[in-house]
Amino acid sequence: MPEKKQGPIARFLAAPPDSVGKTIFVAVALCLFASMVVSAAAVSLRPIQDANRQRDKQVNVLQVAGIYEPGLDVEEAFEAFEPHVLDLSTGEFTDQFDLETYDELATTRDPAIVRALDEDPAGLGDQVYFQTVYLLRDDAGGIDKVILPIEGYGLWSTLYGFIALEENGNDIYGLQFYQHGETPGLGAEVDNPRWKALWNGKKLFDESGELQITVAKAPPPAGRDYYVDALAGATLTSVGVDNLVRFWMGEQGYGPFLDRLKAGEI
Repeated sequence: MPEKKQGPIARFLAAPPDSVGKTIFVAVALCLFASMVVSAAAVSLRPIQDANRQRDKQVNVLQVAGIYEPGLDVEEAFEAFEPHVLDLSTGEFTDQFDLETYDELATTRDPAIVRALDEDPAGLGDQVYFQTVYLLRDDAGGIDKVILPIEGYGLWSTLYGFIALEENGNDIYGLQFYQHGETPGLGAEVDNPRWKALWNGKKLFDESGELQITVAKAPPPAGRDYYVDALAGATLTSVGVDNLVRFWMGEQGYGPFLDRLKAGEI
């Protein structure tokens, strides 16, 4: 009686455990299972990640405004800030977007709100011309501080941060970055509290309205009021910070808004 031929599944099951076919099958099965676990975890943890990202942003706004301290109720303290979506081209606030969901970083591929830059000293490539800014008001209802998001390329990475200005739109209260990939011990010293403290009290514009703020190894002709000492051993990161601050405080950035702020129109 002729021997009955085995099907492919039967031949596979009958093969030794260390056969090539079974080894490949186990490897592929493990990869598929692991990818499913990772995908499920990513989806289930996304709300927590988004909440943590939002809280980190709030902490940085509080820090640059000088009102954060350990143990502070971050959400409650952040309620003191008045967010607005700003149209950079006009310097005016817009209600075109939902403040609760608008995310500049998530919209960088939307051609309706992104513009190419003819001059790009900050290394952005292109620019989202609607930015969320934060106003902090005093007890009388007047503007106390303005918090503006900034970004630009350093040596190895794009630096994302905030700059806090006094109500006159000229005096810097603080500057800090919340995300970057600069060299530890060198460019990453942008996070050093001693270097960040150098920004407090510096001025953006001189009496004629010219933008003078500079990050350099020596004070500019305008004087020390417009000068922040460059990071030792991190020339390119320092140049990047200088470029991005000057870009965002200029006409392609918050210039029109700062003109309105100084004129008392905000």
